[in-house]
Amino acid sequence: MLDRITPVNKALLLANIVVFGLQYLIPEIEGPLALWPPQAAQYGGYAFHVWQLLTYGFLHGNGTHLFFNMFALYMFGSEIERLFGPKRYLIYYLWCVVGAAAMHLIIVTMSNLPPSPTVGASGAVFGLLLAYGMAYPQRMLILIFPPIPMRAWLFVTLYGLFELYMGVTQTQQGVAHFAHLGGMATGFVIIRYWRAIDRRRRR
Repeated sequence: MLDRITPVNKALLLANIVVFGLQYLIPEIEGPLALWPPQAAQYGGYAFHVWQLLTYGFLHGNGTHLFFNMFALYMFGSEIERLFGPKRYLIYYLWCVVGAAAMHLIIVTMSNLPPSPTVGASGAVFGLLLAYGMAYPQRMLILIFPPIPMRAWLFVTLYGLFELYMGVTQTQQGVAHFAHLGGMATGFVIIRYWRAIDRRRRR
């Protein structure tokens, strides 16, 4: 199974796992590397720093959080790397991390929500789901809960709408739903931009 994982995706999987191990061994690293809203320092939290736009995406809250993100990265990441190529795949992944962070910070600031740290690769994972749905819309996916088969485009659409609903209603506290949507939105913009460039090159 491991030999089917593409090089960049394998590096990303390992990076997330290694950083999670460091969180366990050195808990103090989580504070300055997590994503904090700019106003957090006023309430006793850590100050916001630019590097947090990336570093938060390699931290995870617990083993379950890590497992589900890495499972999705394993399932979809190598397929997208083969499609994009290693360089574009890495650029895509990291920009989805940043885009997810930016969306989250905008929503938290505009909504005057209590400042709290955000961690996890979910924004990048949702960007990968969006890329998979756009590239292979007719492929069948089967959910874990419930085990219902559906086409990739429908799965991605419903998942995005669910995240929007959960974010607007704030019915699931502690989950950065708008970060997930930010990862998808960033991925959509990048894919459309690359497609436009590729079309111009073919002319």
